[in-house]
Amino acid sequence: MDSKETPPPLPISSVNHISLLCASAEKSVEFYERVLGFVPIKRPGSFNFDGAWLFNYGFGIHLIESPQAAAQLPKKDDIDPQDYHMSFQTACQDVDDIEECLEKLGVRHKRVQVEESGILVDQIFFHDPDGFMIEVCTCDNLPVVPLKSAPSTLMCHHSQSTFVCSQQYARCPGSSAAICSNAMTDLHETSL
Repeated sequence: MDSKETPPPLPISSVNHISLLCASAEKSVEFYERVLGFVPIKRPGSFNFDGAWLFNYGFGIHLIESPQAAAQLPKKDDIDPQDYHMSFQTACQDVDDIEECLEKLGVRHKRVQVEESGILVDQIFFHDPDGFMIEVCTCDNLPVVPLKSAPSTLMCHHSQSTFVCSQQYARCPGSSAAICSNAMTDLHETSL
């Protein structure tokens, strides 16, 4: 190999987990279970620090409890869509149900809509107990358009028409089942 030749990218296959510092693993677990449907899973017993592992949607969230976290993490009051965040694709196109559920759960949020070439993307932003921002969106509406030559794995982008509208979700407390408004699929009863 020529010393000037760029080596190929690392051979990775998917996102495994993200790690978040938290002031209280118990409060954070409750939030990620109740609001986003993550499930606590067993973590290695050899860890000498407090925390929790959660899993759903094909990846994990690893919470690392830090006694200093409350002081280290900036308290976020404003919901700024341009701040660090992780994003979840909603199972159906209508985010009104997501917004209604967040209201019933008492979670402050901000709704934004962006447009690109006539395509609309709805986004809802909110914070976890430690101020880390989370987005739920219809980002799958936008096509993936590489700006340069891209590996074939990039093009394995799931369209909303083949996504998970037929799956059942944990109901939002006090909410009835909603009808998926995704016009590209048959109507499926889903609940948030």
